[in-house]
Amino acid sequence: MTEVLTVSNNGHGAGDTLAVHAIAVTRTYSAGGKPVQALRGVNLEVPRGTLTALMGRSGSGKTTLLNIIGGLDRPTSGEVLVDGEKFSRLSDRALADFRRHRLGFVFQSFALLPTYSAYENVELPLRMIGVGRKERGQRVRFWLETVGLADWASHRPYELSGGQQQRLAIARALVNRPHLVLADEPTGELDTTTGRQILALFKEIVEREGVTILIATHDPKVREVATVVHQLRDGQIVVNEAERAPAQ
Repeated sequence: MTEVLTVSNNGHGAGDTLAVHAIAVTRTYSAGGKPVQALRGVNLEVPRGTLTALMGRSGSGKTTLLNIIGGLDRPTSGEVLVDGEKFSRLSDRALADFRRHRLGFVFQSFALLPTYSAYENVELPLRMIGVGRKERGQRVRFWLETVGLADWASHRPYELSGGQQQRLAIARALVNRPHLVLADEPTGELDTTTGRQILALFKEIVEREGVTILIATHDPKVREVATVVHQLRDGQIVVNEAERAPAQ
């Protein structure tokens, strides 16, 4: 049964147990002068404190959906609520502020700044939202330790392995204490063993920190760790009931 969300004055849903609620979301692009439907009326509920996966082949619409949930794109129609906040009510500036304070992003290509040290890469989001120096240091050290990179704080990204770079990207995504982390193909550039380690790290973070993580992927290994799996095909969720991963 779909939960009805009531948005309070502070932007949080009263009694809301959902981190994400997408309602009849569509996204249409123009390609060669012709409309292309990337999303076709997607309905999605992501409970708080879960590791939820959007699975599908390239072109299925999972990255488009993730971008809309992350406020990086706007739907053609439909509504998205994150933390009970209706994105349609937010200006572009307010949406950017929401992303900086309450969302974390992990990308397939790591998206690290090559001239910054590991420490500086993780610290940057905190500088952008005005966190004081002492607290920045505490948070950065905590997350570098959490992802196993405390001894690599002064190293540049090119001095790290692919797995270490993705761990660094995860630390950067979590340092601002987001309510929701969105990960787009986070194991796409990694070998099988390293990919499993990254997924296990996601699971550990969800269980220990209570954060919600939503992963868009075609990697079947995500089933080993995900709380819930949704399958996308041709811009639609084709499994109506959430498919639960096997118990570990």
